[in-house]
Amino acid sequence: MTVRATTDRGVATLVLDNPANRNALSAALVGDLAGALTECAGDPSVRAVVLTHTGGTFSAGADLKAPPSPYAFVALLRQIVTLPKPVVARVAGHVRAGGLGLVGACDVAAATSASDFAFTEVRIGVAPAVISLPLLPRMDPRAAERYYLTGERFDAAEAARCGLLTLAAEDVDAALAPVLDGLRKGSPQGLAASKRLVAARVLETFERDAEDLVQRSAKLFASAEAREGMTAFLERRDPAWVL
Repeated sequence: MTVRATTDRGVATLVLDNPANRNALSAALVGDLAGALTECAGDPSVRAVVLTHTGGTFSAGADLKAPPSPYAFVALLRQIVTLPKPVVARVAGHVRAGGLGLVGACDVAAATSASDFAFTEVRIGVAPAVISLPLLPRMDPRAAERYYLTGERFDAAEAARCGLLTLAAEDVDAALAPVLDGLRKGSPQGLAASKRLVAARVLETFERDAEDLVQRSAKLFASAEAREGMTAFLERRDPAWVL
């Protein structure tokens, strides 16, 4: 299993646990996480879910050797958005590409001040298509334009400023403690209804744009430029278009 689950005082913690692969979004990891979320949804003792990781990387993005289908990844992101329980991302490390989609789908997202982020898709010949579903409704448009187009790394303070994160702190667990205490005090019905209100705009993007973005993503990944970009990445060299 690539995902471990524990529960403490009504909060289920799901740990992405494949550090040797930098918690890349493989078909196996996406399937394991979807299964763990389904169990949380059906467990009346679970009030909220924390999504975190082992190792220094929350997620490196898509596993280029064993990727999930884009439909499976869209379904996972939508499952987080529609889960009738709040989902909190806890990040202590690097987040890249598709991993930012997981963070963006969560209701609350917190990271250590030393964490960093990057939309690296443009550098391998593709685009952050599918992950735009939860991200673009939440991020500052100018920031999204800059980081989508450049692939630059940015820090946790900037991620909080532009709407990717809820908060950044030296001690992420201390910062999340009052958030989790607040969630424990909420009624299951109240939490579910409140989540539907605040996630409605994000869910609209799934209903309107998911199929189009899946098709765009598939077309890009099948292109000659993407093949060159992914080969260069795996061979640890610059792709042919770098000036």
